[in-house]
Parts: sequence; C-alpha cells; structure tokens
Amino acid sequence: MPDNEDTVVVTQSGILPLAKLKRWQWWVLVAFNIGFLIIGQAAVVLLGQFYYDQGGNSKWMATLVQTIGFPILLIPYFLFPSITTSSSPTVTRSYSLQVIILLYVVLGVLIAGNNMLYSVGLLYLSASTYSLICATQLAFNVVFSYFLNSQKFTALIFNSVVVLSLSASLLAINDDSDKPTGVSDKNYALGFVATLGASGLYAFLLSIMQLSFQKVIKKETFSVALEMQIYTSFVATCVFVIGLFASGEWRTLSGEMNSFGKGGMAYVMTLVWTAVAWQVCSVGVVGLIFVVSSLFSNVISTLSLALTPLAALVVFHDAMNGAKVIAMLMALWGFCTYIYQNYLDDVAVKRRQTDDDDATEESTPLLLA
Repeated sequence: MPDNEDTVVVTQSGILPLAKLKRWQWWVLVAFNIGFLIIGQAAVVLLGQFYYDQGGNSKWMATLVQTIGFPILLIPYFLFPSITTSSSPTVTRSYSLQVIILLYVVLGVLIAGNNMLYSVGLLYLSASTYSLICATQLAFNVVFSYFLNSQKFTALIFNSVVVLSLSASLLAINDDSDKPTGVSDKNYALGFVATLGASGLYAFLLSIMQLSFQKVIKKETFSVALEMQIYTSFVATCVFVIGLFASGEWRTLSGEMNSFGKGGMAYVMTLVWTAVAWQVCSVGVVGLIFVVSSLFSNVISTLSLALTPLAALVVFHDAMNGAKVIAMLMALWGFCTYIYQNYLDDVAVKRRQTDDDDATEESTPLLLA
C-alpha cells in the first residue's frame, strides 16, 4: 500500500479508515500503544508482587491503586478531544444522559469487582503463575464476543480456546510447584479461582464495552473512549475508598507503611508507581481499541501476560519449572493461532474489497472525448 493512502483498519464490525493517516503513521501509533500496554501490564504485575512480598497486605489498597490514577487520562483527553476513529461523521447519541450515567456506574462497579479478584489472585500466587492464568482471558473473550458481539467461531479460534484453557489447567494440577512462602493449599486454590474469575470478568467487560459503544453511546471518538475509562475508573475508585474505610483496613495503613520491608518511602513510591503503571496500561488498551479494535487490544494483553513470567524470572527469580515453561509455550501458541485467524480475516476482507473495486471499474462505461 502506498504511503499516501489512508490506512484501512479491519475490525470485527467492518472496515474503518483511520482519519487521514499514512501507513507508517498508523504503524507508529500501533507500536506505541502496544509498548504502553505490554510495559504497563508487566510493571503492574511485578509491582503488585513486590508490594505483597515486602509486607503489604491490604487488598483494598492494592485494588485502589488500580484506578485512583485516572486523572492522568485527563491529559490525553484535553489534548486530543476531536480525534475520531472514522472519517465519517460521528453518530449522535440516541440515549439519554441518565442511561449513559447508569451504564458508567454499572461498568464501574463491575470493574471494581474485577480488580478485587485480581488483587486476591496476586496475593496468593506468584507473578508468573498469575500471569499465565490471566492469559485465559483471550479464551473467555472469544466466547463472550461470539454471543455479545457476533464474533465468528472458527477452527483456529477454537484451537486457541482449548490450548489456553489447557495451559491454565496444567498450572492448577501442578499447584505445589510454585506456591509462595506461607500460602496454604486453600489460599492457593482461592488465588487460582479468583484470577480465573477475574480473567473471565475482564473479557466480559471488554465485550460489554464494545457493545455499549455500538448500541448505546454510538460515537467513535477518542475522547468518548477516554470518557468511559475516566468515569468508570472514578466509580470504581469510589467503591474502593468506601470498602477501604468500611473494612477498617485504613487503620492498618500507617503500620503497614512503617513495617514495609524497604522502608516507608519505598512503600509510598510502590503505590504511586503502581497507580501510574495501571494508567499507562489503560492508555495502551484504549489506544489499541481506538486505532485497531478491542479484540486486538485483548490479544496484545494476552501476549503480555504470557511474556510477564520471563520478567518475573529476572526480577524475582520465580521458579520456571518444566510445567510452567510448557504452560507458557501453550499460551503463546494459543495467541499465535488467534493472530493467524485475524490475519486470514483481514486478507479475506481486503480481497473482497479489491474484487468489488475491479467489478465497479468493469461496469463503468468508457467515456469518449
């Protein structure tokens, strides 16, 4: 494709020409957002495990930092308010403001529950095991997308679902191989179930968000995508603050900071950088949804989770036994088959587009001077 041509992005809902971008500019945007997502997600997992390893034990605080940094998103919101994902005029909203607010509140509460499940999982699992279990979110995403977003279910996607599911099952069977110190069998099982549930809920949230954009919000601008992220994070943050005070855990935070393994300043900086990392990850997620699609965003997220065990091996010297290596390779294989299916879909769509253009040219009468 020549560089002066508009980039055509194939999504699950059709073809969206990204507003007047050259091909290399589109790839730069994709690369930046992939970097944000992978780096942010890896940092989130590693900082979360560091928080627990050094004496942090407040699940509410560990969950609060996942959304409390949402004001950072106001920067791109005000810098890029008019960017649109389509060259066509945006569709006006057909639902009332009350319906939109209710949507954001419901999504915010679901996000709060999802993040709490993730915190429980990371508390009782190692960073590498946690990341590999989270890779099953792609399999869940396929199922929910099939029923909620009319995603087709091919043999390659079925292979991805089976392989990723078997990858998580292999870790469950091998649960004694990489249990954090002091974690009982019961708590390890709880962490496994919580992480698996969080992965399923996350995939459900992505499908619901995509459905909300298509059926309720009906507007494809970057600012609207950020609005959803900001408002739902605000609701989730309110839930976490209420939970932090209602549970009484706020009384233990001072002692937790003083007894933190690396000192009080390290405690504060761990929470601050965890909050920043979550927002960097969120920018990558929203950015990939903006320039490509929500499903592609989830695929890159799954790839990041499959690679995070390598970072955990370097930073925390997590055990990388044979079962975990096989589980990671299976997760990567499931990811590759999913990517290949998307490649085949793109080729088919572009071929149909070329055939339609050729048919149009052949049917156009030749005008003689």
